[in-house]
Amino acid sequence: MRKSLLAPGAAAALVLALAGCAGTDAAGSADDETDTSTEWPESITMSLVPSVEGENLAEALDPLTTYLSDGLGIEVEGVVANDYTATVEALGADQSQVIITDAGSLYQATERYGAELILRDVRFGATSYAAVAYTNDPDTYCEDEPVLATYEASDIELSYCNGLEEAGSAATGQGPAAAEVFGDLAGANVALQAATSPAGYQYPVVLMREAGLDTDADITQVPVEGNNNAVLAVANGDAEVGFAYWDARTTVVEEVPDIADKAVAFAYTEMIPNGGVAVTESLPDDLVAELTTLMDDYADSSPEAADVMFELVGLSDWTAETADDEIARYGEILEQFAG
Repeated sequence: MRKSLLAPGAAAALVLALAGCAGTDAAGSADDETDTSTEWPESITMSLVPSVEGENLAEALDPLTTYLSDGLGIEVEGVVANDYTATVEALGADQSQVIITDAGSLYQATERYGAELILRDVRFGATSYAAVAYTNDPDTYCEDEPVLATYEASDIELSYCNGLEEAGSAATGQGPAAAEVFGDLAGANVALQAATSPAGYQYPVVLMREAGLDTDADITQVPVEGNNNAVLAVANGDAEVGFAYWDARTTVVEEVPDIADKAVAFAYTEMIPNGGVAVTESLPDDLVAELTTLMDDYADSSPEAADVMFELVGLSDWTAETADDEIARYGEILEQFAG
């Protein structure tokens, strides 16, 4: 019987037991001794970075691993990594054969260790999202009057200009859009998050550089921590422009009810990929295919599974439409900030 997904716990040291790799007849095809693709291991290990806190990590992981163990007919062990880099290193050392991780780690795993990307995370029906440029000075950064469109995930009307969204419609958040205005930021106070943030730093900085700006000299960087604080910096007048994910204004609407007036979206970056699931190249193809199907079907396996997936992991689904080109582009972006 399929069971609900994990309730992952908070940061914990990555302690991985080497997964058993002995060939067995778990796939039910030992008679075909010449086809090594059907020689399944007795067990596999899956590592992931949790998104919420919990005291008993083993108990939290048990529902997902039980679901997969029942479906595959082999033991699936779950372990929690203390950061995304640890998932990549675990896969490279064959301590984990499956990783659920962020987009940057997916890129590193495929490039360094030949991992196969099998699934992408789905949030609010999308596998990627844009970084948004927000401003409290639409007279400078908007070529037209801001309009209101509905952010359907929260059923909130928010403001957009430069043709990003159609007035009275459901906002789409599809980038890139109005990227040419990034060149207009010379001399501006710009709220930027940590250099490791794709939406709050990396993608916007790349676009500003491509527009000809020296982001160390041509703008005044206003450091902030977190997407909500990037929006608040604009709303409170601490910066005239700020960057965050689409649409981070929903995170501050209780604190700033008139956020649509105080922070107008005026440009989208190119799309930033969600994370997903990758497997080591050593796993048999038929096992990978079955694992992919099981995880792809998980959200539809029961109402409880869908609820847990959203509430505890922040996902609405996984999809086998991996859009590898987005991951590759993310790798190019990351290379600009390496070292």
